[in-house]
Amino acid sequence: MRTRVPDYYPRFRCLAGACPHSCCEGWEIVIDPASAQRYRALPGPLGERLRTALRTEDGEDFFALTDSGRCPFWDADGLCAIHRALGESATSEVCRSHPRFIEEYGPLREISLCASCPEACRLLLSANGPLTFSERRTDEPEEPADPWFMPLLAVRETAFALLADRAQPLYARFVRLLTLAAAAQEYLDADAAEELPVLCRTWTAPEPPVPSGGEGLFPRGWSVLAGLEILGGDWRALLARAEQAVSGAAPDEALERIAAYFLFRYFLKTVNDGDLLGRMQFVLFSTLTVERAASLVPLPEALRLYCREIEHDEENLDALRAAFQADGPLPPAAFLRTLTV
Repeated sequence: MRTRVPDYYPRFRCLAGACPHSCCEGWEIVIDPASAQRYRALPGPLGERLRTALRTEDGEDFFALTDSGRCPFWDADGLCAIHRALGESATSEVCRSHPRFIEEYGPLREISLCASCPEACRLLLSANGPLTFSERRTDEPEEPADPWFMPLLAVRETAFALLADRAQPLYARFVRLLTLAAAAQEYLDADAAEELPVLCRTWTAPEPPVPSGGEGLFPRGWSVLAGLEILGGDWRALLARAEQAVSGAAPDEALERIAAYFLFRYFLKTVNDGDLLGRMQFVLFSTLTVERAASLVPLPEALRLYCREIEHDEENLDALRAAFQADGPLPPAAFLRTLTV
């Protein structure tokens, strides 16, 4: 099997007790079945603490947070009592893997670092060049690829190339991504995914139509975000000031890397449902939202807050993609108005 990661992945190290926004606070700590079984059988005082903290709801085990919203095993020095006493392997799967997102597409595994983690966010924004990716092979057996996998991979590689073309203004690159996605979506809708590599080889960016009348993505996009589940008061406070947000508060190089981050994380998920255009709209909306939020708070904080609120909540992700439908509040024409006016 091949494993692909972003260029900064090898440099990631958890900040542990030095983290300014620990994942041990404010998050539901889900416990995988194997860890829960071990905790219930562990003898001694730590075992008693573990069993006291464990809760089960709808068949899922988790730790009940303290009144201050902390994991009960997050000690005052910022370290984990379970890790300290039993080692990293004894912590729950979600604790061992965070902030990694792991996706498998048959012969390819892709691992990203969620920018809700302050250190992952810092690494993503620490370079000015286009985001690149490295790949290695493992001895793990490969699963068969979905028939759409290779065609979609070709589209994504073309999208990365368009995004990295710094001879074009950033918003012009975003328009090209949107029009490429719209063209590719037509092939998927016609059940002709095998033609996508040909499309990528022959596609040239058309002159984008500029819709007359109507609104762009904002301020309506802020209203959509305000209607989602909100995890933190800091995000709620930002949304309360969103009408003051303006574009142009973040450098193009950083926004390009942010768009590539979202493109890597989400685009190939199209194999699951065929919604290629919706996922490209999500990539662009996320980037444009972070750009505007960066006029209210520093860019790393804008990205961290957005990713924390959206990327860890499947209901929020689904609600956003629903907003991108042709009859939704954020259709493709709204993107074109925002990017071309």
